[in-house]
Amino acid sequence: MQNSELVTFGGSSLNRAGHIRPNPELIDALVPLGRILLLWRGKVLVDQTAALAWVGADCPALAFAKEPAIFLGLQDDVGYFAQDISDWTPGSESQDETQSFLDTSTMGHPDLPPDFSFQDLRSVMADLSARDAELAATAKAVLQWHHSHRYCSACGQKSHMHEAGWQRRCSTCETRHFPRTDPVVIMLVTNGNRLLLGRSPPWPQGMYSLLAGFIEPGETIEAAVRREVFEETGISTSTVRYLANQPWPFPNSLMIGCLAEATSETITVDPAELEDALWITREELVAVFAGQHPQIKGSRKGSIAHFLMTNWLADRLD
Repeated sequence: MQNSELVTFGGSSLNRAGHIRPNPELIDALVPLGRILLLWRGKVLVDQTAALAWVGADCPALAFAKEPAIFLGLQDDVGYFAQDISDWTPGSESQDETQSFLDTSTMGHPDLPPDFSFQDLRSVMADLSARDAELAATAKAVLQWHHSHRYCSACGQKSHMHEAGWQRRCSTCETRHFPRTDPVVIMLVTNGNRLLLGRSPPWPQGMYSLLAGFIEPGETIEAAVRREVFEETGISTSTVRYLANQPWPFPNSLMIGCLAEATSETITVDPAELEDALWITREELVAVFAGQHPQIKGSRKGSIAHFLMTNWLADRLD
């Protein structure tokens, strides 16, 4: 796909400047004039236009940070960082924190401008610029990794942040730990004019999307596509072709989009994996995207599933 990197979080040629991460003096020199993205309990700080909101090193809200900032990269010699302030507990300024498949609640902070709020990245991702999307995805994924990997997997002792947030080290056994990314295949399974869709039980009523699954150790991308499709729906596939990929920071996956040709038609759903699966024609998918299908709701805008299906409809897979 010639436009494969246009997918949300698809990259903006950010200069990640990995060569300066091991140098604390260089990192510290960037902080005073740097721009810092605050995250609170997994939500990113945005302004009223749904663009990322940045603060300086003198922002009072940074008093709630318990670990150093993550260095994201350089732009025009300005350092970009991310800082987690999840230890802050809202008071009277708290808004509704309703949790759902898509958390649409917002949260203000008394030390920040009134038009700044913490929001679920999934609710604003389609509105972000390519650069903001890459920065937000990087910040969320790396900070989540730190949150879930505080202890050394080799000896069990507490580990500590190093290399500007791109490493953790155990001071007891000196094991080094690095941020992980889990590879996931997501596939357009086609049969002539039809596309195979599935539905997971936790999803909103009527929502269907492409089949997807984690790649197992010792498995190729193509083998994972064929296995996942067969396990979930009983559909056999032949040719598998790579299309595009998307970093997916919920919490730390890389979605690898593929095209697979079905060699069978009868669906047998595995209830442990899916609630339902079905074939849908191009004409029906057009109605889904237009919000006019009587039964099916489409995948979220900004997801690679939506991106792949849109390009399949437009015949832009080559």
